[in-house]
Amino acid sequence: MQLSDFNALDSRDAARLVRVWAAVPAWADAVVAARPYGSTAELVEHASALSAEWTAEDLDAALAHHPRIGQRATGNDADARASASEQAAVSDADTAVRAEIAAANAAYESRFGRVFLVRAAGRSAQEILVEAQRRLTNDDATEIAEGLDALREIATLRMRSDLPEEATA
Repeated sequence: MQLSDFNALDSRDAARLVRVWAAVPAWADAVVAARPYGSTAELVEHASALSAEWTAEDLDAALAHHPRIGQRATGNDADARASASEQAAVSDADTAVRAEIAAANAAYESRFGRVFLVRAAGRSAQEILVEAQRRLTNDDATEIAEGLDALREIATLRMRSDLPEEATA
């Protein structure tokens, strides 16, 4: 999709797309309301500025639709396709590493009461495992901040993937 196509979408369809980037309803509505954007960089900058206001409740809302690391997303909607693509390294990992990631997921959920979120794109399964184990040592406030940072990273990657910069002649 081109940015001009995103700018032209009706508000409901645009919000549906933005919620794939991060399922934070008020943020998605604000991103949509600020259209039209002159460039993807402008969109990313605006969306990033808005995301600075995200709270622990926003993180929990976004994670309500997010699969566990290493768990195949169900369905064939845009969110499931994005998660599957981002988590390809974990899906391709050997059985032992996948089992360790599953154990780290369970420990994380027991400790923090939410799904472990990390930017998986560009990371190996072993790197994701090490990150999960490191974050298990965080206090609650630090972990909320790191979870929100991960959500921002994922949202930015998804924005740039869905709306690449248009070439100029």
